[in-house]
Amino acid sequence: MNLHITKSKNAESFYICKSYVKANGSTTSTIVRKLGTLEHLLQEHGPTRDDVVAWAKNEVKLETEKYKKEKKEKTVLIPFHADRQLDFDKQTFFRGGYLFLQSVYYQLQINKICRKLKQNHKFKYDINAILSDLVYARILDPCSKRSSFKAASGFLEKPSYELHDVYRALDVLGAECDLIQAQVYKNSHFLGKRNDKVLYYDCSNYYFEIEQEDGSKKYGKSKEHRPNPIIQMGLFMDGDGIPLAFSLFPGNANEQTSLKPLEKKVLEDFGCRKFVYCSDAGLGSESIREYNHMGERAYIVTQSIKKLKKDEKEWALSPQGFKRVSDDTPVDLTKLPEDDKGLYYKDEPYTTKKLHQRLIITYSPKYAAYQKSIRDRQVERAQKMLDSGSTKKNRKNPYDPARFIGTMAVTKEGEAADVRNYLDENKISEEARYDGLYAVCTDLLDDEAGDILKISEGRWQIEECFRIMKTDFAARPVYLQDENRIRAHFLICFLALTIYRFLEKKLNCEYTCEELLDTLKTMNFAEIQEQGYVPLYKRDTITDSLHEVCGFRTDYQFITRSKMRSIQKKSKRKE
Repeated sequence: MNLHITKSKNAESFYICKSYVKANGSTTSTIVRKLGTLEHLLQEHGPTRDDVVAWAKNEVKLETEKYKKEKKEKTVLIPFHADRQLDFDKQTFFRGGYLFLQSVYYQLQINKICRKLKQNHKFKYDINAILSDLVYARILDPCSKRSSFKAASGFLEKPSYELHDVYRALDVLGAECDLIQAQVYKNSHFLGKRNDKVLYYDCSNYYFEIEQEDGSKKYGKSKEHRPNPIIQMGLFMDGDGIPLAFSLFPGNANEQTSLKPLEKKVLEDFGCRKFVYCSDAGLGSESIREYNHMGERAYIVTQSIKKLKKDEKEWALSPQGFKRVSDDTPVDLTKLPEDDKGLYYKDEPYTTKKLHQRLIITYSPKYAAYQKSIRDRQVERAQKMLDSGSTKKNRKNPYDPARFIGTMAVTKEGEAADVRNYLDENKISEEARYDGLYAVCTDLLDDEAGDILKISEGRWQIEECFRIMKTDFAARPVYLQDENRIRAHFLICFLALTIYRFLEKKLNCEYTCEELLDTLKTMNFAEIQEQGYVPLYKRDTITDSLHEVCGFRTDYQFITRSKMRSIQKKSKRKE
């Protein structure tokens, strides 16, 4: 082992490297561990560069001693024969990324919930093994239930059940969906305090590969604009982006009617009674605000400026009265530089017949510039439509460029004339008045505006939850037809999202969803002549972080069978 120091324009980095001889006889080296940059190491091992170098050399010495000890004590020799064929029909490739998901699954004590289900329903199959495998497969290889059973056969721990048991288990999981959600929430406190003082709510829908309505699968306004019947999901999420509860309702129902039944479950079954309800304007009607103004609850919902009454709208669109969010300094929006990146607000009482509220208007020059650039491109497209004679409007798309095309069918004298299309400058100017503006309405009358806006900004996380479920976990299209099994399918997706989010939180959200999922999917192993396993993945910062937060390691050059069994027990919190 040796100390390797590299210098670049911006930093000086320290590494522990190991030299070795390649097959062709040349010598090269590989990085064993990155110690860090001089700037960061000075904070812990300074105060001078010489102190850092002395510490780094000592780390090299320790790493060398560790390597020699491991090489001496744990060298494994396994003979291979060049003329011997592989054993027929023998599996040697195994998937191990599920072990890190299993660590969170058992911390949530979902296995104990399954034990209660077995006591209540008296079935013989292992529902915990079925549910856990379906959840892991939904994250690592989302597919049908039949294919998930096949995917689970590739895990280090093979299924202890048959395929027909999976479908029987779906009936039980669907019937006990509400109970499982409530128990998972209560058990989630074993992983740390939940940020449940703010609850976000939103709805989405999922389509079925069918052509006729059936049960709760109804024709409705699909998010994907598909003609298939859909089912809708309402989802509560806490302030850290971790799912709390969900419900399903028919595809043709108004999404506002979904809130109260699910919120009552949260209040009664989950014990959450004091929280701030946060949603977009579509789920912030007057009745919903009144409902969340009761008890110890409050609300923060977005407000459409265009739907305000005339006086409030003129006040909102006026550039006067704004203050900087960071320090409440009064500003004149008309004098802000074009490249300004600040955030500004103004607020006033907003009273209705039953509620005393507070209306907060924010202005962001950066957001205004973005909206202007989008609209400018749409105006260009509208002009091209005029030039080509194609001016048909898409009623389903409120952002269709054709909205800027006006129609005139009379002469100046009021006589009948041919229809003439033109670019409506008044419509463009009217829309430009709203650039950069955003409004929220709340009954938190005494809280700081900055705190209220920060809560409202967190709504992006629930949109990401739906994106992960739909895209990364392939929750749709849905092929199941039985109502109970449909609930079970979405329960599995919900649990998969919950486990993934907790794992993400353990890692301090340092990695993107794509990076983390790709790493888990590649953490595979090859069994070597029934003696043990060799990891087939690349060790990097993500794998190191996963091992650190989950409390076990699989990144050894060779893992004996007994050692792998020990790792599996640790992933289930069984020492």
